[in-house]
Amino acid sequence: MNAGLAWAGLVALVGGVGALAALGCTSPDSGGGTGGAGATTSTGGTTSTTSTTSTHTGGSGAYVEGSLPADSGIIYLHHSTGGVIWGGGVPEGVDAANTANGTSYAIEQTDYPSSAYPWQNYPYDYWHLWVEAGGQAAAEGQPSLAELTLAHRVIVFKHCFPVSDIEADTGSPDIASETKSIENYALQYAALKDALHAYPETRFLVWTGAARLLTESSVEQGARARQFFTWVKDTWDEPGDNIFVWDFFELETEGGDFLVPAYAAGDSHPSDTFAQQVAPLFVSRLLAVLDGSGDGGSLTGQ
Repeated sequence: MNAGLAWAGLVALVGGVGALAALGCTSPDSGGGTGGAGATTSTGGTTSTTSTTSTHTGGSGAYVEGSLPADSGIIYLHHSTGGVIWGGGVPEGVDAANTANGTSYAIEQTDYPSSAYPWQNYPYDYWHLWVEAGGQAAAEGQPSLAELTLAHRVIVFKHCFPVSDIEADTGSPDIASETKSIENYALQYAALKDALHAYPETRFLVWTGAARLLTESSVEQGARARQFFTWVKDTWDEPGDNIFVWDFFELETEGGDFLVPAYAAGDSHPSDTFAQQVAPLFVSRLLAVLDGSGDGGSLTGQ
């Protein structure tokens, strides 16, 4: 999808060019844009290879296509939902791939933001930590985006299920608002995209948001969640750059708007059994990002 189509999708999502212009967001045709997480490690294999690459412009720098080095480091940023999926076999899956393929990818996981910051990892929080006025991570006691990219070739990040508690739009989007709405999320994601493009040598694997159980949500909120995450994967995510999506929302909902009850651990957290089913799918998606085939295949890893 080209930049013009992505801009058109953003305009449609938030309700008009005027709302975006008021916040300093400009069409790509005008040359502007929007402004602009205690770890454990799993390693395996011993062979390092040279990546096969081609170079083109991606965001504000040159994104390098092709496979990443076989000893690339990966950081998996999460809170509770991500912790459940990690425990379903993510490090074991990476180790198995290393053994099978002669690679030595090293994946580590960490809470992000950590407890030094409020226990929130929603679009506002990533925008605040990584983008607002150059990023407020250091002031909040968190590693900055620049620090994370220095140490890792792939950064995985996600939002926990309260991200799906989406309120109705007001018609006055505010990029600096913590209110969970499509109009605010869209602006925050647009700015995050510019920030991620500024680190073209790092690849970012973003999950579509975790879903709520219907009993803990509403029909309206579920529909809004699906609308936003569909926009993320169909419009915000574009081929040919350093950003990729794992469609976790689709796996949890099986095409609906809510977490399938059989996949829940009593509340809107996924169960350990579900984690064991989808952790290999996450690893498959991650390997595609690492080997340069992330723009093809299934976004769920199936």
